[in-house]
Amino acid sequence: MDPDFVYSYTRAQAIADGVLIDVSDMARQAGFKHPVAITAGIQAILNAFSNEQDYAGRLWDLLCVFWFEAQKVASDTVRFSVLFRMPNEKLQDTELWAKCGPGDQMEPVITIMLINED
Repeated sequence: MDPDFVYSYTRAQAIADGVLIDVSDMARQAGFKHPVAITAGIQAILNAFSNEQDYAGRLWDLLCVFWFEAQKVASDTVRFSVLFRMPNEKLQDTELWAKCGPGDQMEPVITIMLINED
């Protein structure tokens, strides 16, 4: 055991704790081959909308915008933005970024975050 190793917080623990939300089922439908998770911050934004837009529709829009932006770059990191109608009915351009990196078993996984999250 490495004497400098203090603690490791796994992706599975983050999903179990609600820090990350696994959206892999819908992501597969949108064309993703790797597991995809969003942060609780994005989840809160998706849940904050009026009944005019449902959660699944907003998540689908987010995944599709990310998919198209990811096709343009040859990088493990993608910055993009999604235009959301907020509860006050105003449109808000929300900056996001996504990272493809190793999961708990070193498999490729994607995490989508708000621009100020890491």
